[in-house]
Amino acid sequence: MQEIPNIDLQRCLSGQMEGDERREVYRTLASACEDHGFFLVHGHGCENLIESVFGYSEQFFALPRSHKALVARDATNPLGYYDRELTKQKRDLKEVFDFKAGGHLSANPDRQTRWPEDVPGFQSVLTEFFTRFTALSVDTMRLICAALGMPAEQVEHVLVDGFGERHTSAARLNFYPASDPVPANERRDVNPLGNMALHHHTDPGAITLLIQDEHGGLQAHSKREGWIDVEPQPGTIVVNIGDVMQVWTNDRCVAGMHRVQPVTSARGRYSIPFFFQPRFDAVVGPWPQADAKPRYRKFSWREYIQGRVTDNYSDAGVEDVQITQYALSEG
Repeated sequence: MQEIPNIDLQRCLSGQMEGDERREVYRTLASACEDHGFFLVHGHGCENLIESVFGYSEQFFALPRSHKALVARDATNPLGYYDRELTKQKRDLKEVFDFKAGGHLSANPDRQTRWPEDVPGFQSVLTEFFTRFTALSVDTMRLICAALGMPAEQVEHVLVDGFGERHTSAARLNFYPASDPVPANERRDVNPLGNMALHHHTDPGAITLLIQDEHGGLQAHSKREGWIDVEPQPGTIVVNIGDVMQVWTNDRCVAGMHRVQPVTSARGRYSIPFFFQPRFDAVVGPWPQADAKPRYRKFSWREYIQGRVTDNYSDAGVEDVQITQYALSEG
């Protein structure tokens, strides 16, 4: 099996793929979801948009630090610019810009996206990205569920009940520089850098769609092979399974453990993830399965995501919340 399979999304969803070919694609996809939780998709139709978003990302991170600080996140608002995020209580070597757009803004006026005023077109292009990748996430969920053998009518119920129009999805621009972005005179007040650009973790939502540049560095953890490279392939989008999907499938799918190695290019590395996440009031638990005992108790998505976001901002002194905390004992 190809370690990270590359799936033609348009061909799968258009009905062009039939018989043995469809069964083989589904088998390969299901196997990847069960082993490391990663695959690639092409035939998505977003090539031009992706090129545009990368261009705006480079423009934003090239701004003077004082300009980026005008749209910085804080303890109240998780959206905006940040350069000292923590993963597993270790500081990552990266800068980020977190945003939401369209009809998925918070009702709280203190939790809105802070858009930079000195990058013309930035907000409109990122809003289009958010809308297009929401639709692409829905299509990708249909593909995964079909590969797992779920009937089409149940898939649609999952999408409506789990997400609906008020899903809590979020997006991010990532920049991995070659050196520490935090000024030397401020480093004594923050956690020291770890040995990775981004430390090992799983994503909290259902699935993540990621576009990465040509520099590579992303690695996924395979049950069979250990750490494997997720090599950049032109025209593809990386998909990884998140914590919610692992719980929903009762451990059949594995939340993709991943990390990013430090960059070797002076130019740095860029990537852009879209986190497809349940609606705010969703209660997460295993989907009903006649032949399997639930391995998790139900829990509130609201509480789970708040715990994960808060821990990324400041060191609470304890390990961040994980789905293992909701696992049911064998007895």
